Amino acid sequence: MFRQPVLIFEADKAVLTAAHERAVARGLPMAVFTAELFGTGHDEANRAAVAAVPQGGLDLVGIAVHGPRNAVDKTIKGAQLHR
Repeated sequence: MFRQPVLIFEADKAVLTAAHERAVARGLPMAVFTAELFGTGHDEANRAAVAAVPQGGLDLVGIAVHGPRNAVDKTIKGAQLHR
């Protein structure tokens, strides 16, 4: 999933949820990070925790998006560069 360069942005839950919806709509490769992931101990349990929740019900705490710069910029609109 990760390629260089990696830029880290921050946003509140509303902006994060909107960015997730836009990434899905644009078909951009994405990884999701939910609050539940931090309670599991391995990748298989992480995948099960995400799969157990409908897409609209994910408690997102982060996403990773990959794609052309202009598409990613439009997807994360509203997020601020993390300092």
